[in-house]
Amino acid sequence: MAVSSHTEPVGSTALVTGAASGMGRAVAERFLTEGWTVLALDRDAEALDKAAAELGLAYRPVPVDITDRTAVAEALGEPVGLRAVVNAAGIYPPSLLADYDEPAYRRIFDVNVLGTLNVTAEAVPALRATGGGTVVNFASIDAFAVSPGQLLYSASKAAVVCLTRSLAHELGTDGIAVNAIAPGWVDTPGTRAGGRMEEAVAAVPLGRAAQPEEIADWVWKLCHGSYLTGETLVVSGGLTVR
Repeated sequence: MAVSSHTEPVGSTALVTGAASGMGRAVAERFLTEGWTVLALDRDAEALDKAAAELGLAYRPVPVDITDRTAVAEALGEPVGLRAVVNAAGIYPPSLLADYDEPAYRRIFDVNVLGTLNVTAEAVPALRATGGGTVVNFASIDAFAVSPGQLLYSASKAAVVCLTRSLAHELGTDGIAVNAIAPGWVDTPGTRAGGRMEEAVAAVPLGRAAQPEEIADWVWKLCHGSYLTGETLVVSGGLTVR
């Protein structure tokens, strides 16, 4: 794994949730390539251990359920050199008005919204200790152009867009920028398992789904903007232009 010549403070650390697979893992690998240490949060301890064996000692597995703020606090401790937090963990089970129930609502919002808040809240003291930093939340194009059958997921990602703006306002004086990324269709095992991706990408002007590494590149850029906060970057291959 090559290390770039990009100059970073010595000992820079990124915290990435959902880091055992999919876009979260791609983000973790991007930071590792740049010479950072990654605190890799995921509730799947087995997948974390597998990734750690493949990615090396700078990838530090932290098995934890992000919906439990106390558990997050205990798992993180007092991380040193924390400069970036990427809230990539998310779930997207289908739901409709006709079939949703309260447990489904709680599960989706607990992971996608409460989990994002829990991790950010527990990481902010460490960001302040390093003089500031960045938070990047994962929203979705579904926050703006909803997909059929994603009633609760779309609503949860719209909430992420709103809390991103609120947190940008609240944390700006601490030198902490807060932005979000809103991917469209991304070629991950989880997305493929849904069975709709190949048909859906026919509507994408670029004619394909994004690769996880492409989304990770944009996350890296959002973590290095000097005057951008409170914004949501849509990376959808042009879906929103139609």
